[in-house]
Amino acid sequence: MRFEGKVAIVTGAGSGIGRATARRLASEGAKVCLVDVNEAGLTDSLPDGDHMTLSCDVSDEAQVEAMVKTVADKWGRLDAVANNAGVSRGYQPIMDNDFDDWALVLGVNLTGVARVLKHASRVMVEQKSGAIVNTASVAGIRSGAGGNAYSASKAGVISLTQTAACDLGGFGVRVNAVCPGLIETGMTKRVFDYARENDKEHKLGSRCELRRYGRPEEIAAAIAFLASDDASYITGQALPVDGGNTASLNLPGMKV
Repeated sequence: MRFEGKVAIVTGAGSGIGRATARRLASEGAKVCLVDVNEAGLTDSLPDGDHMTLSCDVSDEAQVEAMVKTVADKWGRLDAVANNAGVSRGYQPIMDNDFDDWALVLGVNLTGVARVLKHASRVMVEQKSGAIVNTASVAGIRSGAGGNAYSASKAGVISLTQTAACDLGGFGVRVNAVCPGLIETGMTKRVFDYARENDKEHKLGSRCELRRYGRPEEIAAAIAFLASDDASYITGQALPVDGGNTASLNLPGMKV
């Protein structure tokens, strides 16, 4: 019950890592606001407690500001944020880059994270405490895990995590990031469907040191740790949760 009596916001809570994170925080006692642009995807199937759902597009600052205010007005504080909302537009070689897609991906994945950071941190600075965990990706660390726009957005999230941690550390507010590897979610459904339809499921995660792909609950566990007091002396860090994918070169053919 590390979050008993605490208030949390989880963006992108309509599916995948966001939904698993909301459930994890609620299971540890948090009052959780589940946020997603698609309110129909939000679930209230959480452990008993005081929870709420809100529709919010993180690419719209007015909506983000109103969302944070609603939570702070309802519960009087804000202790943890899982800044998880994100999109992917697939892979496009740089010479074929569609800059409408580029603007959309960076507008949600990077600028959206910055918007939530801005407004959530104002509440936390005032109360002199809080923890924000941004969802980056191994795609932000090295190539081969996402397209140009997606990878650039996630690299930006890692850098933003570091600079925001420096801005907010003096106020007792921590900012960290998780960098998931290959996780089975709605965003990666196409990859998993293709592998299963073509008898290649055994190859999913084969380039990771643990030789498997991950589950949303495993990322949620890392987010819960970084948002909890167990991580009270950790800030400005980007934690890969990737089965060891970024621990080696991972070149094709290197692993049996």
